[in-house]
Amino acid sequence: QRQLVESGGGLVQPGGSLRLSCAASGSLLQLYTMGWYRQGPGKQRELVATITSDGSTNYADAVKGRFTISKDNAKRAMYLQMNSLKPEDTAVYYCNCRRPGMIDYWGRGTQVTVSS
Repeated sequence: QRQLVESGGGLVQPGGSLRLSCAASGSLLQLYTMGWYRQGPGKQRELVATITSDGSTNYADAVKGRFTISKDNAKRAMYLQMNSLKPEDTAVYYCNCRRPGMIDYWGRGTQVTVSS
């Protein structure tokens, strides 16, 4: 059973917007810190944004002011609203669940391509 499933990726022009979704099983969103990571071509995976169980958020400097992380516990979903997209935002975006003392959960990723 997959614990995290991403959706919403695609091809968008520079300056455009996309909204990614992560469907999470059970009570993961209510119990743990969740996050979005990305891995661009030839790059290491990097943190994009996190949201704690109580809703506190944190962003990488590269996306501050452009991306917004949110969640809906009732819908068991986490989101990443991405605005003013740049070609350097092109990457596979992964949903993550941090479980202290246990193995993290990861989704399989969704491709985001920013190109004209």
